[in-house]
Amino acid sequence: MPSGPLIWGGDWNHALVGTEHAGSLAGRARIDDALSRSQLWAPTRELPHRIPGLLSIDHIAIPEGVRATATRVSADADGVRLSDHDLYVVECADAELAALSAGDLGRPSSA
Repeated sequence: MPSGPLIWGGDWNHALVGTEHAGSLAGRARIDDALSRSQLWAPTRELPHRIPGLLSIDHIAIPEGVRATATRVSADADGVRLSDHDLYVVECADAELAALSAGDLGRPSSA
């Protein structure tokens, strides 16, 4: 992985918490390790999948220390399914992104 600020997103085929239906627990552990080593966190980790009762396998990871909110947007339009994946949006705090680009953002607090 490159050094410096990084945003990593896509179809990871793994829920990051809860029951694993698409991937494996070993695969999840590898992803968790990569996130930790890269100082990233995934605000999408607890968002729902399009299938009721499952959690998302599509994720966006951002630098630790950046507060964010994540939202799932259904990939339906006028009752037609546009994709087998929904859209996931992560909105970050502007001031924290500015600090990140200036290199001033430290590790996250527990708050």
